[in-house]
Amino acid sequence: MGFEVGLHPSHGEALDRSRLHRSARLSRDVPRWSYDEPMTRTLITGANKGLGYETARRLLEHGHEVWAAARDPELGAAAAERLGASFVTLDVREEESVAGAVKALAEAGGLDVLINNAGIVGPRTSVPETTAEGIAEVFDTNVLGPVRMVQAFTELLDASPAPVVVNVSSGLGSLGLAADPEGTYADFVVLGYPTSKAALNMLTVKWARAHPRWRVNAADPGYTATDLNGNNGTQTVEEGTDAIVTLACLGPDGPTGSYIDRNGVVPW
Repeated sequence: MGFEVGLHPSHGEALDRSRLHRSARLSRDVPRWSYDEPMTRTLITGANKGLGYETARRLLEHGHEVWAAARDPELGAAAAERLGASFVTLDVREEESVAGAVKALAEAGGLDVLINNAGIVGPRTSVPETTAEGIAEVFDTNVLGPVRMVQAFTELLDASPAPVVVNVSSGLGSLGLAADPEGTYADFVVLGYPTSKAALNMLTVKWARAHPRWRVNAADPGYTATDLNGNNGTQTVEEGTDAIVTLACLGPDGPTGSYIDRNGVVPW
């Protein structure tokens, strides 16, 4: 497949493609751009299971102070206890809930890394059968959820010496891959989920330009076995979190405005 190169807004130049490929393949070790601050505080939405849970586990191993967030207080607290993480109840669809999480992180000392992982598939209907209401349901979590999070946590991220935002996207959100009639995703006929991830990709680019000191990137986990696909994915959750963990460990000199999977750059 063809690769597109992300832009580094703070310099207005294309990223070196080989640098990003090397970074994306660092699955078990802390990436070469990792920030050496001993206690990076990281918040992960939807962290009670799947990709969010595995990301939390791996970042804890890397020495991050992880806050696992989930809508369900019982399931979320139990997951956080198993991980050895802090927990905050958080529903990204609710402004009041988001504000409560901001208060909790501010009292804990701030935030360095925000991982927008919470997401839903929504109605599994064909394109002609999909209604506006069905798409709105998906967008409320997958698109407006990250918008609420970034807007609410901007002050705390600005106060961090190395602010990072990772948006957990999908290859299904790639216009380049979707437009390829011979590609893997050409026959995926659900409308809401792919369009929500395409919108999240655009938010990634816009936030990277609006906040040049932040590292804002999108991660494509790949076809990973999680509840979203009935655990039919061909990758393990560890493989699916490779790109997320790589981007979460970026330091101030890392790329921004990029879209990667565990093998390298993904076409927008």
